[in-house]
Amino acid sequence: MKEITVKIPDQKVDFFMELIAQLGLDAEQHEDFAIPEEHKAIVRERIKNSSPEELIPWEEARKQLRFKDD
Repeated sequence: MKEITVKIPDQKVDFFMELIAQLGLDAEQHEDFAIPEEHKAIVRERIKNSSPEELIPWEEARKQLRFKDD
């Protein structure tokens, strides 16, 4: 049996998976990705330099942001 990797645009994934199911084929969705070490280092540095007293809960932060849907 052959195995094929296909890149599908996000907006077409549901359609593609339904098509595969209708054809009676097996399919798996993988969202594997590697985070570059330099990105990890940046996040670690930001965590190290953060002050817990300056943090606010997400709900409070969300109120301060403007969303297109709001």
